[in-house]
This record gives sequence, structure tokens and C-alpha cells, in this order.
Amino acid sequence: MSGTDVQAGGGGTAVRFRCGHGAPAADARITLQRDCPLCVLLRETRRTRAQLIGKAAAGARAALAAETRIGAAYEWICARGHSRYTATVREALTGPGCPKCLANAAAPAARFEGGVPFMKPGLRLGTSATEQRLRAALGERIRLPHRVNAVRISRTFYGKPEVWPDIIIPALRIAIEYDDPGRDGTAHVGLKEVSDREKDAALNEVGWEVIRVRAGGLAELGRHSVVCRSVTTAVVDRILDLLVEIRGSEAVARILIDTG
Repeated sequence: MSGTDVQAGGGGTAVRFRCGHGAPAADARITLQRDCPLCVLLRETRRTRAQLIGKAAAGARAALAAETRIGAAYEWICARGHSRYTATVREALTGPGCPKCLANAAAPAARFEGGVPFMKPGLRLGTSATEQRLRAALGERIRLPHRVNAVRISRTFYGKPEVWPDIIIPALRIAIEYDDPGRDGTAHVGLKEVSDREKDAALNEVGWEVIRVRAGGLAELGRHSVVCRSVTTAVVDRILDLLVEIRGSEAVARILIDTG
């Protein structure tokens, strides 16, 4: 039975999910020991239902609070102040955003700015202790800028004309991402892996390359992957080798730190 077959009331089979969504407990004819499709998608995209509801038009929020289907269409409010637009829950969580945002990202001015690194004030991205160790270890070998945290792209990514790589090396136009499945084993797998591929493609379109450090059992993703169990000196050495392979030894030499 798919999520689109679920009926919380009215016609069809009354189904209740483990997450509590679906038919009321008293009315449920079937109780499934798994979360509803929408809760699964929220977990894979690392969003909460409250965050999703906050994006919806006021009249849609009550229904969205109880929704189980990812193919259900709702009216959404553009965070950049554009007109309301209609999209499915899946598109709202993983799509490019409102049509005007998408058009603006494809405009000539946006293409001209594509690939420009910049500092986005107030940007808050969670970083793991391992990712911080990787940054510190790389910072001992090459000069890493501390006043850039985003790169403009020529499309939209989660409704924004920019992406936020873990580590940015503007001098080489290379981004470094650290991936592991996390404590719950769901990060960077499933739909999140699809999102990672889209992010890499957006950076490639504007002349950037991406190195992905893949830990915790994750397989290679993209042509410049470093598969490892943990961040070690060997991993840092391999990243430096890839920098040379991608941009050449002369370009990398200009950002190396002289350790004497």
C-alpha cells in the first residue's frame, strides 16, 4: 500500500501510521508499524514538519499538519516575497522553489554571478566535530579563507540561488564536502544522496569542482571521492593530491602553508 492509498477519513481504507499520522486511532482499520511517507521524507531531508508547515500558505497549514502523502499538492509562500505557488510536498522539500525564483536564477545576471563565492551573514549550518577536525587539519596545510561560506549558482537549490559547501577554496574554485550517515544512518543516503548530486552538478555548472570525503561506510559519490573510515593524515594527503590533479601543482603551491 502506497502513501497515496492512505485515507485518514472518507472513502478508502482507514490507515494509521506509527508516527501517529493517518486515520484517528479509533477509526483505523489498519495500523502500520512504519512512519508515513511524509515523515520519512522529512527525516531524509533533515526537515521538521513545523518547518514545512511554516512554508505553506495559512489556509493549507491545518491539513498539512496531518498529511501523510508526499504527492499531495499545496499552496506555498515564497520566502523571498514572490507570489504564492502550488507544488507537491515532495517538490516543496526537494524542488527548486517558486517559479519566479527559478526564473531569476536562470536570468543573464544570475549566470554572470554564477561561481562567485561570498559571505552570507547569519547563515547557520550545523557542523560535526569530525568536519571541524577535517577543516583544522586542512588549515594546517593550505590557506583556507574564513570570510566566505557560500557560492552563487546558476539555478536554485532548495529555493536559493546559492549553495553552502562545508569547505570552500576560492583560489582553486573547489569545494570540499564531508559526508557520513550520522547517528541515525539516514544522512547522505536516499533522497539526501540525490540532493548531494544536484548540489555537485550546480557547482560544476559554474566552474567549480567538488571533493567528497565519504566516511561511515558511504560509497563513492562523484568523480572526486575519498572513501575512508575516519579523518586521518592519509585522508588529508589524498585531498591535497586531488587538488593538484584538478587544478595543477602551480595553483596549489600558491596556497600551501610553508611549514619550514
